[in-house]
Order: sequence, then C-alpha cells, then structure tokens
Amino acid sequence: MNILIVEDESIVAKDIELCLKKLGYNVVDMVSSGLAAINSAEEYKPDLILMDIMLKGDMSGIEAAGKIRETLKIPVIFLTAYTDEKTINKAKHTEPYGYIIKPFKEIDIQTSIEIALYKHGRENEVRKERDFLYSLVDKDKQESKGMIFVKSNSKLVKLNTSDIYFIEALKDYVVINTLDSRYTIHSTMKDIERKMPDAEFARVHRSYIVRLDKIEEIDHHNLILEDHKKQIPIGGSYKDELSRRINLV
Repeated sequence: MNILIVEDESIVAKDIELCLKKLGYNVVDMVSSGLAAINSAEEYKPDLILMDIMLKGDMSGIEAAGKIRETLKIPVIFLTAYTDEKTINKAKHTEPYGYIIKPFKEIDIQTSIEIALYKHGRENEVRKERDFLYSLVDKDKQESKGMIFVKSNSKLVKLNTSDIYFIEALKDYVVINTLDSRYTIHSTMKDIERKMPDAEFARVHRSYIVRLDKIEEIDHHNLILEDHKKQIPIGGSYKDELSRRINLV
C-alpha cells in the first residue's frame, strides 16, 4: 500500500516513515505543506494519506484534506497533538478515516491504517457495485425504446421491458422477474418504479410492481400473472389505482 506523509516537523515525518516501512508500507512522498500535499496526492495517487492537522503556511491539513476528498477521494488519517473540540469539529467535516493523537505508538498507526484501508476498500466496492447495478437507465431516456440494462454475471444485459412480469422487493435489493430469469438489483422499489414505463407497469403492493398486460386474473386480495402463474398480493392502498389502470368494465 502506498502512503503519503504530510508533516511539517521533519523529525516526526522521518519517524513515521521508518515506522511505515517497518510495517511493510511504501512511502511515496513526504511533504510539509497543504498545497504540496494536494500536488503530491495528484501526482502519486496514494492509497492513503497521513496528514498533520496543523501545518505551517496558508493551508491547514484540514483544508488540504477537504480538497483532496473532493477531487481524489483518497482516505486521510489525521495526525495531531490537538484534541480540543473546535479542532475536532473542523476535522470531522472532511470525513477522515482516522484520528491519531500524538505522541503515538506503532500499533496506533498500524491499526488505524488497516481499518481505514479496509473501510475505504469496502466503500469503493459498494460504490462500484451500486453504480453497476443502478445501470437501469433513466426512464425518460429509455421508455420509448422499451428496454433497460441490468447486471448479469458481471455484464450489462439488455432487457426488454415487455419481457418483465413482476418486480419484487427483498430488503436492500429488488428482483426483476421474467418468465425464465431473475435479475437481482441493488436498488429500492421507489427508484425502480420511477424507471419503469408508467403506461406498462403498476405498483400493486409495497413489495411488488407488475406489468399490467401480464395480469391474467384478479380476486379481492391477489392477482395471478399469465404463463408465470405467480400469485401476487394486492395492497389495500393500491387497489383503487389498480382498478383505474386495468380498464375495468
């Protein structure tokens, strides 16, 4: 893991460097000002930055960390001898991944780094997965084309909305069901409902969206989908809207 050290006390910076190398990390650069930290982060793209809060010059470590977070999203752990409430409140707005109080021990650095790297890695995985699974494109762009894109086996697969029978909520996921396939998406029913063509789909229950032309039968509490024969409950608050949508005679 590549780490950038931002510390304006040269002796402290050297001690940190030796500690990091002993722990098996690679120090890509050591700088002593906020501006130099930003420039070095842009050049080396380190995995993590150890940033002293109080730096000499016009830019504090907190300000530098904020700018790095906005542009590069590199995790920052603050190093400081200051533990007053005012400093901590300023620092927390940059959403640091750790806060090490000077003087610190080798185990303090190692623990903070490992937790920060793990947390950042998980956040990146979730972000990438969410972006990928949110590849259901906006309804206003795709409604006329009658298709969406979903993830299947790490690939984006085009799915015709006419092939969808129903969509079911499962905690933090939704499952898009065709006659012979299921696609699990990290999303919410509200977001999926917004992306489905209004003329083709209806919310019939807090946990179900159905394609209207797939409905075969309706009784008081349930509906059955043609071919699929799936029985789906009808929520009380959705009954009136469903009746309006199905051309009841």
